[in-house]
Amino acid sequence: MPAAEAFQRFSTLSCPLCGHASRDEMPTDACQYFYDCKGCGAVLKPLPGDCCVYCSYGDVKCPPVQLGDGCCQDS
Repeated sequence: MPAAEAFQRFSTLSCPLCGHASRDEMPTDACQYFYDCKGCGAVLKPLPGDCCVYCSYGDVKCPPVQLGDGCCQDS
């Protein structure tokens, strides 16, 4: 399988404030640093040490981390 297809594109992101969960397609060419919760409207940011909201609040890490390329911000 080509490397471009060796990762999961979707992650279910759960808001730590209201618990709302949303399945979204992750960007493959950039980190998503901000995310507006579809439940309560809170603006989520990554936790310290994480590169994006999917690495902090998602059930699947972002594509660069999945592929072993490290954090998107390390590039």
